[in-house]
Amino acid sequence: MRNFGMSELLIVLLVILLLFGARKLPDLARALGRSLNEFKKGRDEGAKPEDTDGKKPDEKKG
Repeated sequence: MRNFGMSELLIVLLVILLLFGARKLPDLARALGRSLNEFKKGRDEGAKPEDTDGKKPDEKKG
């Protein structure tokens, strides 16, 4: 896959600006930021070890 240069990125940003308009871009960026935060929260919660008896994984049973 080819790396994008500055001119290609500017063209893509110009096309996005033309498609959505200047008033919609802040809303789109805000929604994207919220989505990324929710994704990170879900990823972090999924990475936590689960224990069925309600105790923390590092506590010894006994």
